[in-house]
Amino acid sequence: MTKRLLLYYSKQKVITVVNKLIFYIIMNKYIIYGWLLLLISTAQTYAQRSGGYWQQQVDYKMEIDFDATTHRFTGKQKIVYTNNSPDELTQVFYHLYFNAFQPGSMMDVRSRTIKDPDGRVTDRIFYLKPNEIGYQKIKSLKQDGKALTYKVEGTILEVKLNKAIQPGKKTTFEMEFEGQVPKQIRRSGRDNREGVAYSMTQWYPKLAEYDHQGWHANPYVGREFHGVWGDFDVKITMDSSYVIAASGYLQNPEKIGHGYTTKKVKRDKGAKLTWHFKAPNVHDFAWAADKEYIHDTAPGPHGVTLHFFYKKSLADRYKSTWKKLPDYTAKAMAYVGKNFGQYPYKQYSVIQGGDGGMEYAMATLITGKRQLGSLVGVTVHEMVHSWYQMVLGTNESLYSWMDEGFNTYVTNLTMQHLFRGSVKLNPSGYRSYRRLVESGKEEALSTHADHFNTNLAYGAAAYTKGSIFVNQLNYIIGEENTAKGMLEYFNAWKFKHPTDIDFVRVMEKVSGLELDWYREYWVLSTHTIDYGIKTVQDKGDKTEVVLERIGKMPMPIEVVVTYNDGSKEKYYMPLRIMRGEKPQGDKNMKRTIKPDWPWTFPTYSLTIDRKRGDIAKIEIDPSLLMADIDRKNNVYPKKIDSQTTFPSDKK
Repeated sequence: MTKRLLLYYSKQKVITVVNKLIFYIIMNKYIIYGWLLLLISTAQTYAQRSGGYWQQQVDYKMEIDFDATTHRFTGKQKIVYTNNSPDELTQVFYHLYFNAFQPGSMMDVRSRTIKDPDGRVTDRIFYLKPNEIGYQKIKSLKQDGKALTYKVEGTILEVKLNKAIQPGKKTTFEMEFEGQVPKQIRRSGRDNREGVAYSMTQWYPKLAEYDHQGWHANPYVGREFHGVWGDFDVKITMDSSYVIAASGYLQNPEKIGHGYTTKKVKRDKGAKLTWHFKAPNVHDFAWAADKEYIHDTAPGPHGVTLHFFYKKSLADRYKSTWKKLPDYTAKAMAYVGKNFGQYPYKQYSVIQGGDGGMEYAMATLITGKRQLGSLVGVTVHEMVHSWYQMVLGTNESLYSWMDEGFNTYVTNLTMQHLFRGSVKLNPSGYRSYRRLVESGKEEALSTHADHFNTNLAYGAAAYTKGSIFVNQLNYIIGEENTAKGMLEYFNAWKFKHPTDIDFVRVMEKVSGLELDWYREYWVLSTHTIDYGIKTVQDKGDKTEVVLERIGKMPMPIEVVVTYNDGSKEKYYMPLRIMRGEKPQGDKNMKRTIKPDWPWTFPTYSLTIDRKRGDIAKIEIDPSLLMADIDRKNNVYPKKIDSQTTFPSDKK
């Protein structure tokens, strides 16, 4: 019997008992009212736990002893896990990400068999030597002081609990483990291509998320992540010659030095230092270490301190760009904070490391040999992930487009602000999306990140089609509503795990329009948008324009008519299932609202109160914000081989 059925029948039993007691009151006019109230209260509490929003809580304490000569470390981990779900938990799962970097792992096989492998990976894992592989080995695991039974399956640790975790209760897990840092291949590892010693990301046994969809114990095959909100208290002990950059706030700067404080710290050769970090209310913890790190700081908006770590051995042309980076980072954070929600922590670190650019809690790792535009671009993109994933903690494996796509949308606007001084909606990526459609390789946005058939389809979906999802909202509900909705979304869902439905509901609330159809077509299917001008012909002293929907996905339609005298007029045909109209955007252009276009109607007759000879141009969506896959039929008159023709003239 499923949990859902058990929950249903349990609730029915409580309701049945309450109904019987009410019957006895009516028939016998006496009862112990205390018992009745108790049972009613129990039923209400049970109903509250089974409905509404909830999320798990996990607080980490870790002590790490790192040996830089062998690239291995031992760890002690103490986790306090709070089960805020309405379910009894009889098992838990941990991610052991480093186990992916072994010949024969799922990531290795996937990278060697996918049609278009990531060039950073290909077959590199397959050829790793024993001292180059990554691993995480569990030496012991206890729940509330008692040993547990567990099994390692690739990158997942499966754990059977001695004592079930009841709804609303806490339990403590204590683990001893050891790990070996793999040769840097994908995100994590040692000795990356720019010589950074350690990029320590996804490096510790990490408790898997349990939410309204159940456990998310997905094997690591190279894509995205999902984590549990909590507080991290991490102590890292390693050779004192290394500088450590990490998520969180350093607790003992006076003992560490290295730019965190002006106090000089004596370091004996071969001695170790312990770095103590705390990161509150995050769902991940990352760090990096190198002997050559330069550490710069700069003020950011609203009291944020910005940290920058990069190697002394960088060529002067690269170091000069790193010296310019703080100013751009501060301006970018201020712009994003003003328009999309204020960054909630007091620190953010930009760290040279990794294999490109990857976001983590309160920090990012990026490669550092870049010209200014590239360095600023990757920094802004990864920093914006502090909003879309690190604060708005979507399950980016399942909703990668909400992570990468929303990020791409905001990054484009931020980069315009930094380098152009003004911001204008730009339908960037639409051409890439059209190429994906033409390739026949498109897959629905609802596809789990790991399960796309090609890297091409994943990248175009997550980054391009995801950003178009927001860009098109400017067309569907208006720019003002979209901007207001993005800010409202952040404030309503920060430090939570929002889904696509949650986002759409915010936009519906802000705009007053129904948008479920938009999600269903754009996210759950690969149906495309294609509208065209079918015919244009005189009708007395007026002009009849027949519009047609060629693609399967319906949209509200805007048609702008330009007259021979240079004046313009907009005709707006809402989609009936929107249940309303978007507000008028351009106040300088006359807008005429026409009757709704029912999505089942393949054509729509639009009457213009001017003769065809008075019309210079008719265009569907001149804003270009609608992702119409064939714009050649969107304009009248149509130019073919330098000769003007009209759709109505064609037989």
